[in-house]
Amino acid sequence: MTLEQLEARIAERAEASPEHSYTARLLARGIEKSAQKLGEEATEAVIAAVTGNKAELTKEAADVLYHLLVVLRATGVPLAEVMAELDRRTAQTGLEEKAGRGTGQ
Repeated sequence: MTLEQLEARIAERAEASPEHSYTARLLARGIEKSAQKLGEEATEAVIAAVTGNKAELTKEAADVLYHLLVVLRATGVPLAEVMAELDRRTAQTGLEEKAGRGTGQ
């Protein structure tokens, strides 16, 4: 499955009844809950990575991608815009891109 296919599936399930769709239920609870779930899944992915648990990291990474796309949907940011930003950034080296932001990180 591609990210674009996952985005389409999330859009489809967002239109379902919250009684029958986890995605619809999550979106109905608002951006705060969607963002909270993304944060929880990201933390779990970090823990799996640090502990070297590849099987768990695989599962948590899938959760992160799903919840990120739910947050993007909740905020009206299309995946295509994120991908365009990645394309823009990869046109230069990571160090050049960071220098262009002026953050010094």
